[in-house]
Amino acid sequence: MSGGGCAPVIGATATRFSIWAPEAEQLWLCLFDDADRERRVPMLRDVDGVWHVELSGVGAGARYGVRADGPYDPAAGLWFDPDKLLLDPYAPAVDRAFVYDPALTARRGEGEDTALLCPKGVVVAPSIAVPVKPPHFTPGGLIYELHVRGFTMLHPDVPEALRGTVAALAHPAIIAHLKQLHVSAVELMPINAWIDERHLGPIGLTNYWGYNPVSWFAIDPRLAPGGMAELRATVVALQDAGIGVILDMVYNHNGESDMQGPTLSLRGLNARDYFRHADSGELINDTGTGNSISCNQPMVRRLILDSLRHFVTQAGVDGFRFDLGPALGRMTDGFDPHAPLLEEMRSDPVLADRVMIAEPWDIGPGGYQLGRFGQGWLEWNDRYRDEMRRFWRGDAGMLGGFATRLTGSSDIFGGNMTRTVNFLAAHDGFTLADLTAYEQRHNHANGEENRDGHGENLSWNNGVEGVSDDPVIMAARRRDVMALLSTLFCSRGAIMLSAGDEFGRSQQGNNNAYAQDNAIGWIDWTGRDREIEAHTFTLAALRARCPDFKDIAMLREEDVAWADESGRAMGVAQWEQPERRCVALHFLRSGWTLCVNGSAEPREFHLGDDRCVTVASRSLLLLDPLPR
Repeated sequence: MSGGGCAPVIGATATRFSIWAPEAEQLWLCLFDDADRERRVPMLRDVDGVWHVELSGVGAGARYGVRADGPYDPAAGLWFDPDKLLLDPYAPAVDRAFVYDPALTARRGEGEDTALLCPKGVVVAPSIAVPVKPPHFTPGGLIYELHVRGFTMLHPDVPEALRGTVAALAHPAIIAHLKQLHVSAVELMPINAWIDERHLGPIGLTNYWGYNPVSWFAIDPRLAPGGMAELRATVVALQDAGIGVILDMVYNHNGESDMQGPTLSLRGLNARDYFRHADSGELINDTGTGNSISCNQPMVRRLILDSLRHFVTQAGVDGFRFDLGPALGRMTDGFDPHAPLLEEMRSDPVLADRVMIAEPWDIGPGGYQLGRFGQGWLEWNDRYRDEMRRFWRGDAGMLGGFATRLTGSSDIFGGNMTRTVNFLAAHDGFTLADLTAYEQRHNHANGEENRDGHGENLSWNNGVEGVSDDPVIMAARRRDVMALLSTLFCSRGAIMLSAGDEFGRSQQGNNNAYAQDNAIGWIDWTGRDREIEAHTFTLAALRARCPDFKDIAMLREEDVAWADESGRAMGVAQWEQPERRCVALHFLRSGWTLCVNGSAEPREFHLGDDRCVTVASRSLLLLDPLPR
């Protein structure tokens, strides 16, 4: 195999294809013309288990798939079935989106040929690699998580033909909004080609979020009809505006699911190596999706690294967020922060300086790894999310936790620098507005009798569950959303805002909108709360001016002073008072002061410089340094 991986290589007169399938007895490269007529060409196996063929007259735009034959014993991880057309794992593009069909799951000899059901890989002409520049994301910056389709489907300023696509993110109206928020990088929920879970079709739903990939190279044509060129152009436009691009990648599982799932690519080529199996032969399911990728198998590791490099060199992306990140470091005896894949990512000349963000948990044994990914990694901090929610919900004894999370979570990350990504809401869970309006999930639209999604959201409804036209309740909810946003923007280290939370977006109480490709999941731009939006813009401008929040250095005793409302230094006894809800944080070097009032009444804060300020109930007040 060449150092460039296994992607189709276009030469002067021919194209070379390479597929890894060491246990197969025969592979065929299958070419399709415009009428979907198929031509099968046998491939030859080398000593490393890689099958090759070089075909003259085949170039850019050619559509192809793979067929594999060999032993068929699913219980032993052997799924060879020449009736299944398979996607090349290195295919750089696909000709259409994947659509689930029960025929894709048929056992060998019991179903039909799947060529008409499966998207074909597309040979792409080589392009000049983009200059790899340092990431635009800055330490302590704002990450803005968005769903490509839902973010612009209802945006009135984006041309209708562009809505829901990657290209729409380059529209001037979108960029202007991001700049008002001082966004350091957008984080795009998965854009790789994916397939629906099998239970969704019968109930009239589809996978909207995209966390069920079939390919780690090909972009889903529903989101980027222009493929890699479209992504590249959008990345350039955003970076020219000072905004980086982070891709959400799913390497912990793929869309082939459990033993009853479809055979689409990896399963039909080499399931025993691509997927983790128990000693009994059963698929390990540390992801809740039916399978778990064997990320540290050498050739799987190579595939993952090659796909990451692909998006850096071809699109210039600034970095990646990794769904269920512990999968990247799982070895036979559990998670290892020095697992081969993680070490190679740290040392790779293309990837070493990219932004790397771990969702540091999965559902496998020892799956919660917050704080353990080590140098070079940022980590989603769910302890920040939960303790800040508890504080603003009014739970007793939360002031100490609030202060620790506010200042970078030194108890989790230790060392000299925080690696936290502070967030209060994400795609998975309630929006910020729903957090203050619903005590219970309302996921009935998902067709699972409201059993899916988190049951405990640390939420509160301000007296009425769901929609209310009571002005008192509406004002209380707006106040609480503003307090939550103020907390986020005044927190030390990187922060993440979920798109639409800056103006009170609601999902009608649905905390698991993965299947809601409709008004529930789309952002309503015309109905946004302008008061909350203006508050967020003000916070973004303040954060840009205040160096203490964007700094990632751990705070020392000489950097800050904590005081109560009277201006006296906080003592141990005060920190431990369960009912205490107020504190002032003085940044001694810069002179900024943050007053926190989590109580139900306004509070006067007496500051050491003889100032006295009144802080409204359930709010924060950030004060500029006095002139020196």
